[in-house]
Amino acid sequence: MEAGDAMERGEQRGPLLPESHGPKIQDDSLQVPLLKDKKRAGSKAPAVVLGFECLESTAFSGISSNLVVYLETVLHGSNLASASKVTTWFGTSYLTPIFGAIIADTFLGNYNTILVSLAVYVLGMMFVTFSAFLPTAAVLGGSSVLGAQTVAFVGLYLVAIGSGGVRSSLLPFGAEQFDDDNATDRESKGSFFSWFYLCVDFGPIVSGLFIVWIQNNVSWGLGFGISTACIALAFGAFVLATPMYKRRMPTGTPLKRLSQVIVAACRKITLRVPADAGMLYEVSDKVDNQPKIEHTGEFSFLDKAAIITESDFEDITEEAGSSWKLCTVTQVEELKILLRLLPIWATSIIMSSAYAQMNTTFIQQGSVMNMSILSVSVPAASMGSFEVTCVLTWVLLYSKVIAPAVRSLSSNGNGEPSQLQRMGAGRLLMALAMAVSALVEMKRLDSAARGEQITIAWQIPQYFFLAGAEVFCYIAQLEFFYAEAPDTMKSTCTSLALLTIALGSYLSSFIYAIVAAFTTTADSPGWICDDLNQGHLDYFFWTMATMCTLNFVVYSGFAKNYKLKTVVS
Repeated sequence: MEAGDAMERGEQRGPLLPESHGPKIQDDSLQVPLLKDKKRAGSKAPAVVLGFECLESTAFSGISSNLVVYLETVLHGSNLASASKVTTWFGTSYLTPIFGAIIADTFLGNYNTILVSLAVYVLGMMFVTFSAFLPTAAVLGGSSVLGAQTVAFVGLYLVAIGSGGVRSSLLPFGAEQFDDDNATDRESKGSFFSWFYLCVDFGPIVSGLFIVWIQNNVSWGLGFGISTACIALAFGAFVLATPMYKRRMPTGTPLKRLSQVIVAACRKITLRVPADAGMLYEVSDKVDNQPKIEHTGEFSFLDKAAIITESDFEDITEEAGSSWKLCTVTQVEELKILLRLLPIWATSIIMSSAYAQMNTTFIQQGSVMNMSILSVSVPAASMGSFEVTCVLTWVLLYSKVIAPAVRSLSSNGNGEPSQLQRMGAGRLLMALAMAVSALVEMKRLDSAARGEQITIAWQIPQYFFLAGAEVFCYIAQLEFFYAEAPDTMKSTCTSLALLTIALGSYLSSFIYAIVAAFTTTADSPGWICDDLNQGHLDYFFWTMATMCTLNFVVYSGFAKNYKLKTVVS
């Protein structure tokens, strides 16, 4: 039984902690404007964060949108090798946030993590820009430390490290600028996630319309230089806006809290402590200055970490969360939350491997089409900007058509698709996008066999459905992981959502390798080859569509049985 139930029966439980050790507002002169004017922190600071994200996304997209073309045309890579290198780098860019989040939650806090990461980010962008002015290894007659390839990839992976630190901390940093005790701020915080994601999509529009055109028609160095200027401007603006920020210090070591639960549970399982041996330990006030989480019956073997035995009474007098023998119910539930999230998180990896095609095989497919729409030249990489336009269209469709329709069909008129339902719809739309891509490729191959070229406008439907998948899945996923995360692990859990993009990109690279190994023979160049007219990219897209469909079925089973986090009031 829980300690709260024990109190009603007159039983004893752990004492109220005299001191809180939760997150603290940093006490320095920079915080004076905030403390005197909470409205200022609740309005201007999030706006600065959104503006910062617009510039950062422009900088990153200015590098990533056309990277596969840069590797093929300037650095002389093959189609398959360039696609693999791009997805590996892109995956690394979304893998590093998990390390940045651990640093932010444990040591530096979100603000300081952003500052350090920005310095690395700017340095990496400068290296990538310099690479466009250097000779390639082919010109130098072999490999060279000062060759364009070396400098470019050093810069790219510095960008991956810097952007990862920014991604891990910027969204939770913006969310914590709102005052949860203020009703207006709570409502604004709900829309902040959607606005933040739209700002993420601002960069691909600018890069697709302007930077990609400059790279293809004027100079790669100038195009990369504009991207570098954007991140440098974002760095300066972020620092100048420091006085209006609400800055929370890290709460300690979230990983230690989870490790304590595992150690304590294993200890009591070893001691054969029965599940009903005693009451569960919880403190009467907020734990680490965070809300208590309601006890659930899932993963009941972990509950043993919070069972009070005779030998645990001396640990009750210790500060809550400091013992390796006895844990609070909230500590146990934090670990249970992560375990419940794992299946949902895992299905996002398949979704992200399909999404990664937008930066690789979609561009390669478009590059062998007639790259003009209504007599206007449209580079294949610029179709990413159209996808972002489709994202805005889907956002309007959802808010003006889909959500009101669902509300009108609900019994009380207040129902809206839940975050889990929206993520499911995104997975289904991704399967549809892959199927449409396969049909378009079949049409393209049929035309190529007759010596004709179809227009790149045929790619519009696949980008439209992919944008729908992005809106339904990724926005809801960020909201879902942030809402479900324990208060001490907001950055870490937000980064787990981003980590699926990294692992999806790595999975995509692995799929390319498998496809090459099983489809390339002495008589066949394989599905994805340098001359796509000789390959079968359509078979690859059908394979991805099948994977996404099976992924949707598996996800639906997990989502149906998912138990949402409940905070004890």
